[in-house]
Amino acid sequence: MMEKAPVTQTIARRLQEMIRTGELKKGEKIPSQRVLSETLKVSRPSLREALLTLETLGLVRTLPARGTYVIDRDAEAEPQTVWRYDDDYSIRDVFQSRVLIESELCRTAAQNMDAARLERLVQAAAEFERAWRQGDLVAHVEADLGFHRAIAEASPNRMLRRLYYSVQDLLTESQRQPIPNTAGDRMVQSMQEHREILSALQAGDGARAERAMRAHIGNTAACAGITLS
Repeated sequence: MMEKAPVTQTIARRLQEMIRTGELKKGEKIPSQRVLSETLKVSRPSLREALLTLETLGLVRTLPARGTYVIDRDAEAEPQTVWRYDDDYSIRDVFQSRVLIESELCRTAAQNMDAARLERLVQAAAEFERAWRQGDLVAHVEADLGFHRAIAEASPNRMLRRLYYSVQDLLTESQRQPIPNTAGDRMVQSMQEHREILSALQAGDGARAERAMRAHIGNTAACAGITLS
């Protein structure tokens, strides 16, 4: 978990901090991408990707021909969520695929865990909880991604791992997208689900790990309005 953060993640965290401190005020339009990229000394493509991340997390919204605005959650009756890949795959498609791919990855990873892999999962789970409690949504989601990725990387099934990596952008977005609609009690449940997955992996119990991952993804999908049968 001490790896250097990707450029887009670093930019997203900087923008998030600007919103949290009021440097970018709720309900107000943020500077243009040209101005903002010059101010932050970052490339415009990296800035655009960071803004897309914040939009998925429910922190900003881009309105056609008007610009990007900081969302004032207190003024919104109901959070609006964004699914970036609608032209290619529905979010239901992605969650249905996730539950198949990641449940099997989790089952097969259980027999391939060592001390280093388990420690990485422990750290990711702890960061997942810490970041949520501190309101750091960017770090929270990155820890979640790290947790799931570490499980995938532990699977001995090379073809399944390759499939996971080939659709990782879609999987990543499905982990971010439910955040604006995730209530506090649901997040407490999600934290417990991570602990249950970790416990099963520590015990080397593939069947239990698979069930725990399947339940976790199903509950996450529900936050995005998707019911998995």
